[in-house]
Amino acid sequence: MTNKIFNLSFFAIIFSFQFSFAQQAPHNWFLLDPTLDAYKGTAANAAYDKLLQGKTGSQVIVAVIDGGVDVTHPDLSADIWTNEKEIPGNGIDDDKNGYVDDIHGWDFIGGKDGTDVNQDNYELTRVYRDLKKKYANGNSSGDNKEYEYYLKIQTEFNAKRDDGQKNLDFFNNLCTSVDDMVKDLNKLPITADDLKNYSPTDNKLMMAKIFLNAYAQQMGTTDYASVISDLHDGKKEYESMVNYGYNLEFDPRNIVGDNYADVNEKGYGNNELQGPDGLHGTHVSGIIAAIRNNNLGMDGVGNNVKIMVIRCVPDGDERDKDVANAIRYAADNGAKIINMSFGKGFGSNKTAVDEAVKYAVSKDVLLVHAAGNDGKSNDNTDNFPNDKYADGSGYAASWIEVGASGPDGTAAPFSNYGKVGVDLFSPGEEIYSTVPGNEYKIEQGTSMASPVCAGVAAMIRSYFPNLTAVQVKQILLSSVYIPSTKTLIPGSDKKMVKYKKLCVSGGIVNAYLAIQKAMNLK
Repeated sequence: MTNKIFNLSFFAIIFSFQFSFAQQAPHNWFLLDPTLDAYKGTAANAAYDKLLQGKTGSQVIVAVIDGGVDVTHPDLSADIWTNEKEIPGNGIDDDKNGYVDDIHGWDFIGGKDGTDVNQDNYELTRVYRDLKKKYANGNSSGDNKEYEYYLKIQTEFNAKRDDGQKNLDFFNNLCTSVDDMVKDLNKLPITADDLKNYSPTDNKLMMAKIFLNAYAQQMGTTDYASVISDLHDGKKEYESMVNYGYNLEFDPRNIVGDNYADVNEKGYGNNELQGPDGLHGTHVSGIIAAIRNNNLGMDGVGNNVKIMVIRCVPDGDERDKDVANAIRYAADNGAKIINMSFGKGFGSNKTAVDEAVKYAVSKDVLLVHAAGNDGKSNDNTDNFPNDKYADGSGYAASWIEVGASGPDGTAAPFSNYGKVGVDLFSPGEEIYSTVPGNEYKIEQGTSMASPVCAGVAAMIRSYFPNLTAVQVKQILLSSVYIPSTKTLIPGSDKKMVKYKKLCVSGGIVNAYLAIQKAMNLK
């Protein structure tokens, strides 16, 4: 699940994606009280100040299954889980859990030699490649149902690959024009007045000016250097999409060196936890657990939290075997909450993931998952992993599916939703958090909304440790803040609805109300 939100055409970016806040929100807006402040946050700060003052919580381990985490970040390092049963660096599986020297977690997409998978295919590509081996020359097997599925997959793959190439071409041209405009201005940093007074005769430079102004306005910023950086990041994402995600000739699994067909295999991977790009996972971890009140960059939602780092998400789609093993690792090693800020439209081995989820549920683990960034209904669109068991045995009782809301309390325009398929919304726009290199950055997506919710869940599990994961879910869903005004349906520019049309709970996660409810259940 990509952490950036890029629209797919020039006019769509300028005119369709109208972000909900015209002015940039304060960095801590997701912690503020929606009933007292101008920003519709979680009221986590109010909960600490008014309800939990003087109380002592217990430690809660939150597993972050993601693309890697910078465990040395000064706002995170003290809140990283340590496996006390393991002796660092001795090359021995001291605790006999199947993983050697797993001091702070495990990397399921790394090799024994310390190398790591960076890019990988999308699941659609892997499914199509496997079917193509069988049906490239027609339906010789006589399996008409599977052959029809192959043709459907072929059509979807070709369409998405072509769409990716078109968007890469668009971003290539746009970035070139913007860079040429910067050279023509011959001034850094660029200000709003610079753009206002800039009147190029070249059409491409004029379009670059229009785009830069529009995009900056939508993002509520005058930091044009940041906007230009975002555009180049968008170009890189589409380069990765074309060169790796939809590349049938690319398969990096040999780096891992596992028996890929054996979904029950343990011990493969390594203990290198940041990976080639730990930005996403570090940002997610900071939202949950960045050290509070230490006068550094930002405060996380949770207190008394230790982050267990589990890496299984590449630049591309995660593999079901790795997701299943990551969930089991978290459950076996003491995690009480698992945050999963990733997802995909296809699942090759949902049964393996479902069995791992069932195992985690049996161990009283709360699973928190990002709903996705496609502006679509999860009631009508496949999104993996999910809480519905493929064997028809029901749903995961301690699973929470999270959509994203903005600083003004409206649903984020990119967020997936679902009256059945999404449980609640949570702040996910303009979220300021930790990134590698001792830095901080604003990101957005349901990838950010999920850890905000997980952080609130960690507050409850810390101060009310006798409550079960299922009870914590019930508390979170029954204590949401319900905005009085309607919101646009994500992906729509006209239809306004109440949150009860977008999610099960009908509102936005609220720490203050949740803690109040937990106190009454105690």
